[in-house]
Amino acid sequence: MASENTGIGRQAGTRTLAQARDDARARGGSPADAMPYLPPSTTPHLPAGVDRDALVWAETVAGPGYTHATVARGTRIRLTDPDGHACAQVLLYDALAPHSRLNVADTQKIPWQAYLGAGHPLLSGDGRVLATVVADSSGRHDAFCPVTARATNERRYGAGDAASATPASRELLLLAAAKEGLDARDLPPAVSFFAGVRVAPDGSFSWLGSAGPGTAVDLVAEVPLTILLANAPHALDPAPVYTVTPLRVHAWRSTPSGPDDPWWSATPERTRAYLNTEQYLAARGIA
Repeated sequence: MASENTGIGRQAGTRTLAQARDDARARGGSPADAMPYLPPSTTPHLPAGVDRDALVWAETVAGPGYTHATVARGTRIRLTDPDGHACAQVLLYDALAPHSRLNVADTQKIPWQAYLGAGHPLLSGDGRVLATVVADSSGRHDAFCPVTARATNERRYGAGDAASATPASRELLLLAAAKEGLDARDLPPAVSFFAGVRVAPDGSFSWLGSAGPGTAVDLVAEVPLTILLANAPHALDPAPVYTVTPLRVHAWRSTPSGPDDPWWSATPERTRAYLNTEQYLAARGIA
């Protein structure tokens, strides 16, 4: 009965256009569990040592949920798993030329390392570094498995569309893509953060899960960067019910990688990838 009374009161309070406007304005200062935070002065959970005035993006992404942004070269993006059950499934694009996008095969091949961690470049198929993992307290990531699809979620949970309680990751990424002028043809395989997968000796995948609450991973944009992100269960997550908790995103003005960073010269192949990126940007007048 209480919920019915609440519904009646809400309907009566928005019966006219003026009432609807007043109701919406009255809710304007009410925070939600998952929402973007702007201006920076309103941002909770500010990362230690980060100047509020340098923030360009601060958001709590619902579990499940999605987000997207285009940021400048040199932006540092921190993803945080506060409760231990987030799964950030990420796609990256060169904002200058979105056809140049994350290539997970090259991201594993060029560094001679299949497992993501601090110092790992995230590459496009053009041999350029889109972003670098510059810090990592989780160590539980995956660049092997596809994101979940609507059909698989329907079989497992009963629903998989974006508006359901159990949306598939691909459905959420499609929404994020549309808001950046992209579509289904523009969605390559993604990388997943906070969901550990390892390859067993027999070639099968071994599920490691999360490293626990409070871990974080930092990326630095090496080019003007578009990022799409879905926060939804990993395809290998063995939990019997759909389980995902909120994800925090903070991004602030910083500097791109340079020759003094150890990952720049860790291998000859990495050096070439960073130099390819520098040449590409220099030809476009971007420092």
